[in-house]
Amino acid sequence: MATNKRQRHHRIQLLLSAEAISSQSQLVEALAGEGVEATQATVSRDLDELGAVKVRVAGGSTIYAIPELPTEQMAPEGHLRRVLGEWLAEVARSGDLVVLRTPPGVAHVVGSALDRSGLENLIGTVAGDDTVLAIAEEGRGSQLASNLSDIADLN
Repeated sequence: MATNKRQRHHRIQLLLSAEAISSQSQLVEALAGEGVEATQATVSRDLDELGAVKVRVAGGSTIYAIPELPTEQMAPEGHLRRVLGEWLAEVARSGDLVVLRTPPGVAHVVGSALDRSGLENLIGTVAGDDTVLAIAEEGRGSQLASNLSDIADLN
């Protein structure tokens, strides 16, 4: 069955909450069992984008899990660059508010990546369907907008 990224992410979240999955290859097999085709490389990117971590369980083995509060988990270095490079289409600024345009349906991915980035001068985000409002520290809107454009390679 052909699935898009959002559908695959949803399936992965359900699988990780229902089963003890200890490897990417095991997750590829579990997805295939549900009719979702994905390569190990795709699953690796998906786990990164979902903020999945390895946790130790009884008996000493480790399994993948997605933290309950992903905004409290810092994203791996490079994650923000990948997300902005793939999904950020436009950056505009008004004072300390930075408006980020994305394709429809992915603003939440960009907002989450920003929230978990620990990016300097960023207070927080609000995401809609195709727009993210990033709030900069007072007097830092121009610097934040420029930094985001650079990270996304929009300049």
